[in-house]
Amino acid sequence: MDILITGANRGIGAALLSAAQDRGDTALGTSRSADHGTLLPLDVRDPASCAALADRLGDTSLDLLVCNAGVFLERGMAADRLTDPQLWADTFATNVTGVYLTVMAFLPHLKRAKSPKIAIISSQMGSNTRAKGQSYIYRASKSAALNLGRNMAVDLKPQGIPVGIYHPGWVRTDMGTDAADLGTDQSARGLLARFDALSLDTTGCFEMWNGDAMPL
Repeated sequence: MDILITGANRGIGAALLSAAQDRGDTALGTSRSADHGTLLPLDVRDPASCAALADRLGDTSLDLLVCNAGVFLERGMAADRLTDPQLWADTFATNVTGVYLTVMAFLPHLKRAKSPKIAIISSQMGSNTRAKGQSYIYRASKSAALNLGRNMAVDLKPQGIPVGIYHPGWVRTDMGTDAADLGTDQSARGLLARFDALSLDTTGCFEMWNGDAMPL
C-alpha cells in the first residue's frame, strides 16, 4: 500500500511511518522542517508547500493519506489567558486548515489508486459529548477537524474515497506527556488496523485506535 503520513517527524506520526514500513507498505512521511533525513518537506499551513509536494510526487498514486500533523500550543495555559488571536489562528491553521489543504493537494493522487482512503487524526478532546473544560483552542480545533472529516466523507463517498476520523488514545509523546497510558507503537498498530478496515460502509466514522466508537 502506498501511504503518505503528515507530521511524521515525531510522536504518533513517526510511529505510524515506522509501523507501516515494517509491515511492507511503501510509506512516506513529511515534516515541516526540511532537516529530517528521508522525510519530505511539507508545511500543511501553506498551500504553496502542499502544491510543491504534490508536484514532486508527480503522477504517483496514494492508497492512503494520513492527516496527522497537529499542534497543542496552549498547553499549561489557563482558560482565561487564551486572549492572543494568533494562538487561535496558528492552532487552527495546522489542525484544521492544514487537513483541508493536504486533502485537496493530494486528492488527484488518491483518485489514481484503486481503493483510496483518507484518515484524519483528531482526538477525544474534539468530542462535544466528552467536553470537560479547559484547553479551549485545542479542543475547538479538534472538534472542527472532526466536523471537516465527516463532511468530507459525505462529499467524497460518491468518488469512492472513504474518510475516517480517529482518536489515537492518550499516548506517551511530547503532546501526550509521559503520564499517558499508551505507547506510540501500540497506538500506531491499532490505528493501521482501523485504516485497513475503513470502507465506504464506515466512512465518516469517529473511532478510537482500538476500534471502539467515539461519541461525537
